[in-house]
Amino acid sequence: MKTIIYILQKEFIQVFRDKTMLPMIFFMPIIQLIVLVNAATFEMNSINLVVVDKDLSTSSRQLVNKFKGSEFYHLKESTFSLKDAEDQILHRKADAILHIHKGFEQDLITENNGKIQLLVNAINSTAAGLINAYTTMIISSYNNQVRAEMINMIQARPVKQIKVSTSFWYNPEMNYKTFMLPGILVILVTAIGMILTAINLVREKEMGTIEQINVTPIRKHHFLIGKLLPFWIIAIFELAFGLLIGKVLYQVPFVGSIPLLFLFASIYILVALGIGLLISTLANSQQQVMFIAFFFLIVFILMSGIFTPVESMPYWAQKVNVINPFSYFMKAIRMIMLKGSGFFDVLKEMLSLFVYAFIVLSLAVWRYRKVA
Repeated sequence: MKTIIYILQKEFIQVFRDKTMLPMIFFMPIIQLIVLVNAATFEMNSINLVVVDKDLSTSSRQLVNKFKGSEFYHLKESTFSLKDAEDQILHRKADAILHIHKGFEQDLITENNGKIQLLVNAINSTAAGLINAYTTMIISSYNNQVRAEMINMIQARPVKQIKVSTSFWYNPEMNYKTFMLPGILVILVTAIGMILTAINLVREKEMGTIEQINVTPIRKHHFLIGKLLPFWIIAIFELAFGLLIGKVLYQVPFVGSIPLLFLFASIYILVALGIGLLISTLANSQQQVMFIAFFFLIVFILMSGIFTPVESMPYWAQKVNVINPFSYFMKAIRMIMLKGSGFFDVLKEMLSLFVYAFIVLSLAVWRYRKVA
């Protein structure tokens, strides 16, 4: 036990003396939480809309006013030429075109059927889908309004309508920051646990101090515990610090159990540490560590469900995602923080990570060779 304590003291002194590692531990998480939580969003708050109104009727102006009154749309231009409007999209000055054909109001009154055309810049399929959804909602609202007015005119009395009241669970204000902050925290905790662990061990190789340690009577498990435990503590601290920032800056709710989250995180960090240790046994320089870690991080992050639900991925991708530790923690942290899920709700993910940690740590320890 004394041997581990001495190694821990040495590691913490080395971490706080390192001018490169210290900013990565304390300043990088703060900057990323402030920047990424605000920037990483699928919300469309400023859609540049070009209106081609060839009807110039009361009905067409009412429809256009619906878009003007929406907080999501910015009326870029009104024109009579569809070609000019398409040029706006080609030059990336507009996101969508609302084309109202001539005779729109007359068709609406005489045939109860008016047609309009929506053209959307679909280079970014996600943005195009959101624009189409927002636009469809506004047009549907206008359509219901016109129907109600026409029926009232015919019957000369108000028509009873069914009103649908929508209630959103767990994130009632649909605040995207509430959804993104737990995901960003998973990435930060993993980066601390995986990358810094691997860099720290490989630095010993580059400096030549690993040979000096190998010739000492320190046992392999003492050395590895002393190397991994500081970054386990630092990662737990980063998680607590990130939760505090989320509460103070973004008012992200925490309706679940804090001890349960930290218990789950403790097991997850063991997985991250094991992967970092495994990478260090495969690399001989910090540059190699960064390349290997970059490969794993990109794959794990994009398949973790931070941006798109895992359930919407292809079936084969969902099966491959079993080996992605990010997906387990990403799901559990959102369940605990936002839904208030209990121990048995995340037990499956916890057991999976426990098995994952055992396998990856065993493999990393087996790969590590303590030779004089």
